[in-house]
Amino acid sequence: MRIEKEILRWFEIRRVRPSGSRYNAPVTNTLRRLPAVHRLLESPKLKDALGRWGRTALLEACREALDDARRSIGAGDPPSAAELEEIILAKVLAAEAEAYSAVINATGVLLHTNLGRAPMPTALPQSLHGYLALEYDVRAGRRGQRLAPLREKIARVCKAESAVMVNNNAASLLLILTALTQGRDVIVSRSQLIEIGGSFRLPAVMEAAGCRLVEVGCTNRTHLHDYQAAIGENTAALLVAHQSNFRIVGFTANPSTAELAALAHENGLPLIVDQGSGCLHDLRRWGLPHEETVTDLLDAGSDIVCFSGDKLLGGPQAGIIVGSEAWVMPLGAHPLYRALRPDKTALVLMDRTLRAHEAGRLTDIPLYAMLETSIDSLKRRTGRIGRRLRAQDIPAQGRSTRSTLGGGTTPDETMPGYGLEIAGGQALLDALRQGMPPIIGRMEEDRVVLDLRTVFPEQDGALIEGILAAQR
Repeated sequence: MRIEKEILRWFEIRRVRPSGSRYNAPVTNTLRRLPAVHRLLESPKLKDALGRWGRTALLEACREALDDARRSIGAGDPPSAAELEEIILAKVLAAEAEAYSAVINATGVLLHTNLGRAPMPTALPQSLHGYLALEYDVRAGRRGQRLAPLREKIARVCKAESAVMVNNNAASLLLILTALTQGRDVIVSRSQLIEIGGSFRLPAVMEAAGCRLVEVGCTNRTHLHDYQAAIGENTAALLVAHQSNFRIVGFTANPSTAELAALAHENGLPLIVDQGSGCLHDLRRWGLPHEETVTDLLDAGSDIVCFSGDKLLGGPQAGIIVGSEAWVMPLGAHPLYRALRPDKTALVLMDRTLRAHEAGRLTDIPLYAMLETSIDSLKRRTGRIGRRLRAQDIPAQGRSTRSTLGGGTTPDETMPGYGLEIAGGQALLDALRQGMPPIIGRMEEDRVVLDLRTVFPEQDGALIEGILAAQR
């Protein structure tokens, strides 16, 4: 049976009958007319491309294009020589495309985790275009400490005694627990045993840090006496974790930060708060519910507060740790810190972000510029875009939307927005996503909704062109 299969496979490859006579001569002749790779590379267009992309990339694209051509010949649709050249150039362009393409975020989610959370300013600081004094003390003329120029600024903005910065907030918590609680007990309410995006689970992080999780209370109600009863000789800290992307409502109870801090200090323990969102300002200013800010938590007696740099702080991905000097300073000296420290790009961008917070220039930060945008402004932009589209026979209409902060900051809370509604269903949504640049919208009742709160005004032209291209 195996021999018979091999014989049949050989006949299929050779395209001959068992008697040896050819039965698909036209296909064979067309295959023979396909140019060899070296001939393709001699064409004027591909010769010009050699200098830009190099021989290796072009060779790979030629081979792939010829393989595709052979398959298309078998299906009766062979490409012309000119089409083959264009196919090769398209393949090279696709291979050389940026790994992380810029997109137009029309979802209405300001801190979209899948789209990079907080957007950065478009113009990079000059220090990132060349060398910079990263670990060099310019005044002293000798090696410096990379966080030294930023430590005081972080502490000042957060009204804390000391600060440390690492590469993300999961790293913050890992460093804190490893340095301060390894081999000992950490008390956490059952209502705060969180799992957030990317399978970050608090119990797993605590296990990796080498400390022992002690659960107290119930899912919906935890009392101060639950913490008090759990404190023992091996207790290292009390930990409060921000619930991030969910809320427990109804018959609930939790001690206040001030009550937990007092209990911790009575027993010679630190209160550690993973605040998560990096909230520095009262969110009621933008019509959102109040949330304790980093400064509120410190004023209430928290010894260490950690949070993300790329959520409500509006900066680059980072983990920020602030608090009392006695508890925070040892973290920067721990051996694990070197593995978790931020790179130069994050440090420079964080410096710019903090300066804007400190000076009260919040609209210098893209996140806050979007929050400050008025409905009237969004309506005017929607009107201009809609008129351009309707002039091209695309029935786009303005509509009210509900935008969200996202990033696990204020779950189930929305703010008013405004944008476009276009008929087209999933096919249009897919076509927009596959354009250049990709436009990411959302679907409501089989209509595509493009929320302009998260589309920067300078992107309006590209948005129009992308919609027109998707409708062709």
